[in-house]
Amino acid sequence: MSKLKIGFKYLLALFYVLAGTNHFLNSGFYLKMMPPYLPLHLELIYLSGLCEIALGIMVLIPRLTSLAGWGLIALLFAVFPANIQMALHPEVFPEISAIALWIRLPLQFLLIAWAYWATRPDPVVN
Repeated sequence: MSKLKIGFKYLLALFYVLAGTNHFLNSGFYLKMMPPYLPLHLELIYLSGLCEIALGIMVLIPRLTSLAGWGLIALLFAVFPANIQMALHPEVFPEISAIALWIRLPLQFLLIAWAYWATRPDPVVN
């Protein structure tokens, strides 16, 4: 594995551990993101935060890295409705520009690509 990929793998792990921790430290921010049709808002915020922390740690455990990658991809798709909710209701987030809220949507797919690339084993070269 290249040094670049190893670095991005550790950065991915750190990113999700910190992001997951933030769900517990700033749950009020995440409550504003929750689509109204979902139940148990606070519980879902804590669950997604716990998943981010666990998956971030799993990225660094070689036998769990691939599973963590798929878990992160699934989680990113699962939280996408909250990102759409933010973009559709910028008045709830006056501290973030409306353009930034819309830019976050395609950035989600870059996060998916990062999780996929960083957790895939390198191809075997003969």
